[in-house]
Amino acid sequence: MPADELTFRTATLADTDELVALVESAYRGDASREGWTTEADLLEGQRTDRDALAAVITSAAGRLVVAEDGTGAAVACCQLESRPGDVAYFGMFAVRPGLQGRGIGRALIEEAERLARDELDATTMRMTVIRQRGDLIAWYERLGYARTGQREPFPYGDDRFGRPTRPDLEFEVLTRRLPARSRIGAGQ
Repeated sequence: MPADELTFRTATLADTDELVALVESAYRGDASREGWTTEADLLEGQRTDRDALAAVITSAAGRLVVAEDGTGAAVACCQLESRPGDVAYFGMFAVRPGLQGRGIGRALIEEAERLARDELDATTMRMTVIRQRGDLIAWYERLGYARTGQREPFPYGDDRFGRPTRPDLEFEVLTRRLPARSRIGAGQ
């Protein structure tokens, strides 16, 4: 499906089961290997669960953005959360594995950046990526995200995030300064 046929909306609790399945399919198990975002070689177990996703959906600080195809099926999603200092956090990014590489992820990030800037009044987007995911970090860099040099520990021992298959996992922090709002039509 072409990315220009996507529609975007904010998730509701009624979407929880569909979105848990989407996130799991993009990151864990054999189904995730159909795409290139899999973490199956780094982590076993779940990526998220109903409770964690429901908490993101109902958070007053942000939202879960859903990209749908022409039939109304969720093909991608991401978390967007307001943080102190005019920063928006971007996370729980997932694109259905069989549809990766078609511009859907890029279109969703562009929508998330627009929402962060226009609705959350953010000037910077921030994300954390498992440091060992060099291919994914390189993709974000091509989209204008930069490594900050900051690292955050992986939550070892908390199975809500998966069971690591190696002892050296950690998150790398990436940021991007968001483009200013378009001035076209301002004041009219």
